[in-house]
Amino acid sequence: MKKEFWLERWERGETGFHQDEINPYLVQYWPGLPCSAGGEVFVPLCGKSLDMVWLRRQGCTVLGVELSPIAVQDFFRENGLSPVQAQSGKFESSEADGMRILCGDFFDLTSEDMAKVSAVYDRASLVALPPDMRERYARHLVDILPSGTQVLLVTFDYPQAEMQGPPFAVSVKEVEALYGKYADVRLLAQENVLAQNPRFKQRGVSRMEESIFLLTLRRGAV
Repeated sequence: MKKEFWLERWERGETGFHQDEINPYLVQYWPGLPCSAGGEVFVPLCGKSLDMVWLRRQGCTVLGVELSPIAVQDFFRENGLSPVQAQSGKFESSEADGMRILCGDFFDLTSEDMAKVSAVYDRASLVALPPDMRERYARHLVDILPSGTQVLLVTFDYPQAEMQGPPFAVSVKEVEALYGKYADVRLLAQENVLAQNPRFKQRGVSRMEESIFLLTLRRGAV
């Protein structure tokens, strides 16, 4: 999947993946992942997610990465914030009220960018990527995060043949295969959510579950 796909989605306003409410799994499970003093929570492929505002209200500083400058501009504008902008390596950095978004390619992030990160929230990142990109994504995330970092991960699973992603189907077994070598993988919950997602049912999906994981990167994982 090329960068242009997502840039065009934002340009055309095709952002059905954006949630207008705080994700309930975040509210339920985040208290078990407190940010360390002075630490940051990282939100990959963050779009203009309101979850970042909620995380900031919990006392965390927030670091997001997003490819689309439209998404970044909308996030700060819709939340009544005037960000300070600066160049940060290959990224355009926008920061206000303890929330900073790096506009650019996730794969250009380095361990220096992640130096203060103590937790990660991934609701819409892994499932946004096709199969051939997910292994690269997971490995890069592990490579740049400090050891011991905890990740709250939310995935979808459904019969992939019934609908063309994104969001793509990511099974429990795939999460274990992607991260098991580098992290302790704990399945916190699995919910049947087809009834709450009529747009997917209309597209012919017969089954849909959301899975919530807690990943803890092992010390010295490589």
